[in-house]
Amino acid sequence: MIPMLNWGDIFSFQDYGELLVLLSNSLLAGAVLGIVGGLIGVFVMQRDLAFAVHGVSELSFAGAAAALLFGGSVVVGSVAGALVAAILIGLLGVKARERNSIVGVLMPFGLGLGILFLSLVQGRTANRFGLLTGQIVSVSNPDLGWLIGMSLIVLVGLLLIWNPLRFDSLDPESAAARGVPTRTVSLVFMVLLGLIVAVSVHIIGALLVMALLVTPAAAAMRLSAGPLAVPLLATLFGFVSAVGGILLALAGTLPVSPYITTVSFLIYLGCWLAQVLRTRIRRV
Repeated sequence: MIPMLNWGDIFSFQDYGELLVLLSNSLLAGAVLGIVGGLIGVFVMQRDLAFAVHGVSELSFAGAAAALLFGGSVVVGSVAGALVAAILIGLLGVKARERNSIVGVLMPFGLGLGILFLSLVQGRTANRFGLLTGQIVSVSNPDLGWLIGMSLIVLVGLLLIWNPLRFDSLDPESAAARGVPTRTVSLVFMVLLGLIVAVSVHIIGALLVMALLVTPAAAAMRLSAGPLAVPLLATLFGFVSAVGGILLALAGTLPVSPYITTVSFLIYLGCWLAQVLRTRIRRV
């Protein structure tokens, strides 16, 4: 006999209103993260850094696990690990082939180091599993301040380097010929990416961080190629993915990451179908 699926084991809206109030910090953090993550994801796609995002998240996970083991701040450890990975990739991975090889080395090293640290943590703690898959109950007021503060730094940094970064992302050879400090711009962008990845680890977990930093921008590029439309759509998709996933997770019994990644994937799937239909209509 195959057991029937009981949706009551997956979703329960009992006391949903009280949970909304209780976890308002998580909703706010998810909204900010979705917006900033979607925006920076546009440049991640343009610069072919989707693979690098995963590499940075693994080192961020290792840093957070080390902080958990040695009694430090998980947020600080996560940021430190992400920045180390981002700077290494920014300095050593100038060409795509070099960058991919560096990321390929960093990913298993970071994941293995993080698992080692977690295995040494004494006692049972939700943070051990939450670092990989995300958790919605861990955003306290101090954590929310960290998350919003780092997101604002990333947003302001992006706005300050927007024009040279966009030029370098679309045509690096011409940007270098025009005097754009491409190496500096690349390094600054990687630092900003490291910060937002570290923030994402606390909401969605290290394994599925690309759902907010890659998928919304990839979906936006399926619908448009406009310099204004793509960032706006990416931020909208990131916001809906993060907030919608958390709202579903409040009524669910699973970690937050499956809900966020599912919403994000469905948005991408819808955009892909819209692109296919639009192409067929134009051919007719």
